[in-house]
Amino acid sequence: MGPSEIMDVLDNCELFRGLNKDEIEKIAGLGHIETYEAGENIINQGDFGEKLYIIAEGHVFLERAIDLGTRKGSAIITILGKGKALGSWSTLLGETHTLGSSAICRKPTKVVVIKGPALRELMLDNFQLGFKVLEGLCFILRNRIRGAYGAMENI
Repeated sequence: MGPSEIMDVLDNCELFRGLNKDEIEKIAGLGHIETYEAGENIINQGDFGEKLYIIAEGHVFLERAIDLGTRKGSAIITILGKGKALGSWSTLLGETHTLGSSAICRKPTKVVVIKGPALRELMLDNFQLGFKVLEGLCFILRNRIRGAYGAMENI
């Protein structure tokens, strides 16, 4: 997967919706491709993270381990597919980030990986681009919170 394919993935990503071609191209320059097998974790709950992942191919379950004292288990928050983003959102704010869930591949998966601090620098250099990315992030987080509430109702 080369630079033009990375641009296509980012152009169809929920996080970067509304960005123009030049803005997508700048972000694409920060990315590279990683591949994962079915059952492999992209990220693990509790680990420190600084990367964002955009799914190019495959499906990923976001899963949160829950410890309620005598009751332990896990809840699937959501299932993510092509064009969906996940990872360390706080790095866009310049803060360290402990991952709140695990991302587990349910089939072979390719992702575009972008380091959060590098994207933050780009956002600080171009406030219009930065606003658009943060607006996309707000929509993503709203939807994930709704998913988490739904998952908790099934516990």
